[in-house]
Parts: sequence; structure tokens; C-alpha cells
Amino acid sequence: MQFRFNKKTVLILLVLLAGLATGVLTGAFLAFTHDLPQIQALESFRPHTVTRIYSANKVLLDELYLEKRDPVPLKQIPQYLKAALVATEDRKFFAHSGVDIKGIARAIVKDIKAGKFVEGASTITQQLAKTLFLTPRKTIVRKIKEAILAFQLERRYTKDEILERYLNQVYFGSGAYGVASAASLFFGKSVQDLTLAECALIAGMPKSPSRYSPLVSQELALKRRNMVLRQMRDTDIITANEYEQAVKEEINIDNVRQKSTRAPYFIEYVKNILEDTLSASTLYKGGLSIYTTLDYRLQQAAEKAVADGIQSLQARMEKNNLKGDDAQAALVSIGVKSGDILAMVGGKNFDESFFNRATNARRQPGSAFKPIVYAYAIEQGFAQNQLLLDAPIVFKGADNGQDWNPQNFSETYLGEITMRKALAISQNIPAVRLIQMLGPSSVSRFAHRLGIESNLNSNLSLALGTSEVTLLNLTSAYAVFARGGKWIEPYAVMEVTDHRGRVIWSAKPQKRLVMTREGAAIITNMLESVITEGTGRKARILRGPLAGKTGTTDSYHDALFVGYSPAVATGVWVGLDLGGTMGDKETGARAALPIWIDLMQTALAEGPQQYFDLPDNMTQVPMDPNTGRPASEGSQFSAPALFKKGTEPK
Repeated sequence: MQFRFNKKTVLILLVLLAGLATGVLTGAFLAFTHDLPQIQALESFRPHTVTRIYSANKVLLDELYLEKRDPVPLKQIPQYLKAALVATEDRKFFAHSGVDIKGIARAIVKDIKAGKFVEGASTITQQLAKTLFLTPRKTIVRKIKEAILAFQLERRYTKDEILERYLNQVYFGSGAYGVASAASLFFGKSVQDLTLAECALIAGMPKSPSRYSPLVSQELALKRRNMVLRQMRDTDIITANEYEQAVKEEINIDNVRQKSTRAPYFIEYVKNILEDTLSASTLYKGGLSIYTTLDYRLQQAAEKAVADGIQSLQARMEKNNLKGDDAQAALVSIGVKSGDILAMVGGKNFDESFFNRATNARRQPGSAFKPIVYAYAIEQGFAQNQLLLDAPIVFKGADNGQDWNPQNFSETYLGEITMRKALAISQNIPAVRLIQMLGPSSVSRFAHRLGIESNLNSNLSLALGTSEVTLLNLTSAYAVFARGGKWIEPYAVMEVTDHRGRVIWSAKPQKRLVMTREGAAIITNMLESVITEGTGRKARILRGPLAGKTGTTDSYHDALFVGYSPAVATGVWVGLDLGGTMGDKETGARAALPIWIDLMQTALAEGPQQYFDLPDNMTQVPMDPNTGRPASEGSQFSAPALFKKGTEPK
């Protein structure tokens, strides 16, 4: 059977198809727009409720809210800032109708290749729509709604009006919404007074406010600012000479805080985490209750211990004609059982410096890295009575092709000594010989399993702590020894509830077994010897059991003590931000250990005495730490050394 279509039939079919398509499109449009907000709300912005942050023992630490600031007219905003923002966020802003079709197509291709959202391709108009009306969650539906709202905004407002509203509403990091708030918070000045470099820094922040805020990382903020300046130069917004002058300008953060905050470094750490987890909009506008892990009693003790320790160091530096004002310190305490952060001090004065030296500073740990080397050796079958040769040695071509001649800090050599004694008195040569036997790359991989996140140089000097780490990472690694070989991701927030009291987020820290219980018990026993027999003897005034290790870098640039009880692991760093010397003999034992002792006195003051885990297949025998042989009865050279059964000295 053949069907013949005349013109009338074809016309009817086309009309029907057009009607069907129109119906589908109309239905889809209504489906996407039925719950969209009215854009008139843009002109009646209202403040949001207060978010409150509490310690673990329900002490109110801080309140977060949007500060009331009058909108800044576009004509009062520097041309550099407007131009930098357009060049960075949306170069076709003045040409498109709210959505950049080519940009969306390019982003879709990248997203498909990556298998996730990696590029948003949002115009300034879309970003304004999202900021005011939508959730930050990345979904196809939200992107469609964002585009529809952008078209509506473009129909209702001029480009200048959209840009003005964007500059007064968008999030710039660290709680700053709008350019006036950003200029005040970061630089302590009105937006009209911003320099070219400051305009570029602010313009670069909307892409990732929690990363590029200068209060979070001045290093990343500087890199982002300079990238924006390069874009401005390349698009002829500024001249090459203006560019050269601007990139030389240092970031001068305003140091005046508008309100006092308890545990300020910890609060900033929490805010940065939750901005990434919940979004800045939810954090500052949601009226949340945030319950943290902070033990406020311990936090107060930590702040006093750091202040007293820095004061003592400053006095010694000034006595030796050194500039004591540059002295800094950091401290972090972690609960052994669950990995919760109990106390955090990121510097001597938050108002003077926002930089958190406990979480963001990467410094050489010196001998405080040695326990990781010894722990790996134990995991590989070494016993703590293993003899290591403590004698001068030259490693041919070990230092970038040059011969390396490591030295002991004490400048003395003891011949063959046990691993236990070598660690207790922190001799360098035995540690280097040990890592040579184990392989630096194997030790590096083990350190990463323990939670060290920074890049580690796989060379022999790794044993002496020449690779930089953060204090939080290093303290977390020591906590693995205290909890029987399990690594738990340190966490600062237990749960978050909304304004109705409903839990919207709760902590689920990562956990993994990274070494054996027996190995953790033996390295803990060896680190107890640091306090009972070695460089940490000052801590014997505390109620034990305690384990830990000192660390000192070349020329007394850094001093550390990291140690733990069965309940609390605490790390302390002391030094200068620019890496200068603190002065002769400012070791970990002298500069950092007293701070650790002061803090641990408070940590140990309450609760019943606890003991380190001792697996069933372990035995403790009196051993001569010099020879590794069983100690004779009544010998003054006797230490209670832990071994796996069957490996103890006979």
C-alpha cells in the first residue's frame, strides 16, 4: 500500500509537530521555572540569621554573619577592579545575553572527558543569579535554572547594573560578600582606595574564595593575583610597566580585627573546611549551629603555653642581641582515640598574623622525623636492640652528585649502639645508616601512609628531617603510634545543625590500618626512652607514661617537640617565619619542649591514669641500651625494652 502526501496533509503534520514541540518546550520551561524566585527579590535583599560555632564542651567560640554594608555605586569602584573582574571571570560579558553558548559547549566537552563537573562556564550574570537565588550544588537542573535566571536578569537590567550588583553581592572569601567588605576585611581601606595590585587580588578570588583568600594562604593569593595581572597586561588593560610595578607589590593584610574570637586560628581552619563542604552561602547565611572538637580548657592552656614559651625565647634572643619580635610558635593537640583536634594555636598573635603555622606552614622537622624511619625498620623486622654503627662516614655522590658527610649534633661518636639508644639521644649517623639499609623511597612511602601529605625527597638526608612537613601532619603521624597502628584523619567539626536543629552534616573521618599493633607498641616504647633516658628528659616531671621526640634543624632555624600520652598527641614548633636562626643552643628540648610540657600538664590533670596498648604476643625485658644484651640484675644500665616474644635478647 502506498501513501501519498499532498501539500495540505504535510502542512497539517507540520502544524501538529510544531504544536507538540511547543508543548514539550513549554512544559519543560514551566517545569524548570515554576519554583524559580522572582528576580525582584534582588532589590529587597535582607540580612540572614547568625551561625554559631561551639567547642566540644559547648563554649560559644564565634558567630558568623553577613556584615551590613551599604552597596557601593559602580562609579566609585576602581576601573582596574571592574576591568580585572571582567577579564578574569567573563571576557564576553558586554557581548552576550547572559549565557556564553560557546563557553558552555567547551565546558560540557571537558566535563564529559573528566566524568564530572570540572568547568562551569558561568558568566558574571549566571554567577549573580546563583549567588542570590540558587544552591551551590552542581547539577544539570541547577545550571539550566541558572541560565534562565541569567536571561531574565539581562532583560531587566543593564550591563552596568548587573556588574554593580555582582560586585556588591558576590563572595570573596573569609566571610567577605561584596567588594566593600573585601576591601575592608583584607586591606582595612575603602574600595575607592585600592591599588592596582589589590584590585587584581580581589578580582581573582571569586573563582575559589576558600583557596585564594589571603587570610587562608598568602602564597596562593599571590600566585592568583599575579595571574590576573598577566591577563590584564595581555588584554591591554594595563601597560607592561604597570604590570611590572604591581607584581612587585607585597600583600599587606590589614591586622585590625573588628571583633574578638576565641581560638581564632582554629575558627579560621573550621570556616575554610566548611566553606568547601557546605558552601560559603550556607555557612554565613544559614543560621547554623556548628559543634567542633575543640576542648576549650585545653585550648586556653595551649594559648598560655605558647605565649609563655615565646616570651622566654624572646628574652633569650634579645640577651644574645637577636631580634626577639620575630619569634613564632605553633601547637596542635589531637585526641588519640578518635583523631579529633582538641587544641590549635597557629602563631603568637592572630591579630598580627592570620597565617596558621600549625596547618599551613611547611618546615623541616629535623630529628622529629626519625621515629618514622625507626618505625618502618621495626615493621621490616628490626628489633630495638639492633646494633647500628655510630662512626664518621662519607656517602659518595649522595648530595646531587657531591659527597655527603653527615655529622652528629653532639659531634661525638659512640661506636656500635642500639637502635633504642640512637633514637633516645638523637644521633644522626645511625639514622642515616638505617635509612640506607631500608631505602629512602620505601621510608617516604611509609611516611605518606602515616598521613604526611607533602612531597618527601627520597634521599639519605630524609632521615634527618630535611623534607618539609606541616605540624598537623607530623602530629597525626605520631598519633598512629599511640593508637596501635591506625591512622585517623584529624577532624575539627563533629556535626552541623540547621536553624531547626536538624543535623545536616556530621564527621566521618577516614581511617586505615598503616602498621602492626606490635610495631606501634615497640616504637612507642622506644620513644618513651627519649623522655626517660634521652633528649626529652625535662618531661619526666609529668605523670607518665609519655613518649615523644625532639627536633632541631641546622643553625637552630626550627625547634620541635612532638609527643603523646595514651590519650593526647601534641606537636609544638618554634622558629622564625623567614627561617632565620633563633640563636645558639635553641634546640627542640630548649625552645619547644617547655611549651609541650605546659600543655600536657593540663591534658594529664584530669581523668584516671592510662597506659599504652600492649599486645598479647609482646614481652618486656630489662636490656642494656648500650649493648642490646639483657641487663644484669641491679645494673645502672637497664631499660624496660619491648620485644615480640621470641625476639627478645637471651
